[in-house]
Amino acid sequence: MTDAASLADRVREGELRLHELEAHADADVAAEARRLLVEEQSGASLDTVGNYGFPAEEAETAIENMVGTIQVPLGVAGPVTVNGAAVSEEKYLPLATTEGALLASVNRGCSVINSAGGATARVLKSGMTRAPVFRVADVAEAEALVSWTRDNFEALKEAAEETTNHGELLDVTPYVVGNSVYLRFRYDSKDAMGMNMVTIATEAACDVVESETTGSLVALSGNLCTDKKPAAINAVEGRGRSVTADVRIPRDVVEERLHTTPEAIAELNTRKNLVGSAKAASLGFNAHVANVVAAMFLATGQDEAQVVEGANAITTAEVQDGDLYVSVSLASLEVGTIGGGTKLPTQAEGLDILGIRGGGDPAGSNADALAECIAVGSLAGELSLLSALASRHLSSAHAKLGR
Repeated sequence: MTDAASLADRVREGELRLHELEAHADADVAAEARRLLVEEQSGASLDTVGNYGFPAEEAETAIENMVGTIQVPLGVAGPVTVNGAAVSEEKYLPLATTEGALLASVNRGCSVINSAGGATARVLKSGMTRAPVFRVADVAEAEALVSWTRDNFEALKEAAEETTNHGELLDVTPYVVGNSVYLRFRYDSKDAMGMNMVTIATEAACDVVESETTGSLVALSGNLCTDKKPAAINAVEGRGRSVTADVRIPRDVVEERLHTTPEAIAELNTRKNLVGSAKAASLGFNAHVANVVAAMFLATGQDEAQVVEGANAITTAEVQDGDLYVSVSLASLEVGTIGGGTKLPTQAEGLDILGIRGGGDPAGSNADALAECIAVGSLAGELSLLSALASRHLSSAHAKLGR
């Protein structure tokens, strides 16, 4: 069996490249050899990075050139009662973060939500998108391609769905800019987040478009999808799961537990989250939804770069018969419970905390449940931060817990 030192020597001698080591040794030895090379070049010690708790081969589909792991502290908030369509029970919410005070804040929000009987959550729309761009000669050809697409949806659906056992093509929406035609394909990817699935399926559909029209595929992604970038189309049309959570909190709970009033929180939300965000031309009209989305993404093996879309959320607050009504609507939350990082042992345990590892029954229900839990966690975070600002306790909380 090749040892790490010998493997590192072969890289130094130019016999092997860094990414080829797993073909000559097991994954843990390959990672150790890379650590030796990096330590030699950088002068850093990677002892802690190399002290991980699962076989490196289990990460082979998640990363290349592995040297070890970064350990992010994992905590839980709750339990909180989630009154959803896919999940309806108390749940601990797993959050991985290095931000002091975040867990304490979300936990306080969860406690207040429980005092009101829990939060309601629903996935209102679902669909993973991919939008290739085609080149045509002029606007007349563009219109012809759009008309063909509308008339031949079933042919595109057949070609796309031949590539997947689970994905379903829901619709194709065309957009034209001069001699560029964008076709935004939207799929039901069930319990998978679905980016790989829909990319492969869309490529097959594009072959049909090219064979039947004058369109020439320029790129499988034309940025109208839109993946991992702030985009108004995601805020309006959605991407992944569009999910909303809300709660009505009695006035006495607001006053006794949050040390403020429903009127103060409602005014603050309007002036900060709505007017302030509009003045900043923000795509997210919320206080800190990204905090909870990011922490739960890390804890459950989601694609952390898609926090960009996940934080595309609007928080509302109003007084209803003297009580406080608060909601948070996340327009483009891209989540899955199978595939990708969800297969890593620690992240799989994060899904186990929620009881939703793997595929659901019916298909898609586990990913819906994850979206509902993230929405309720985001609602708890919004409620707690808005209350801290309204009661002017934010700085003292961070001074105490922010380390």
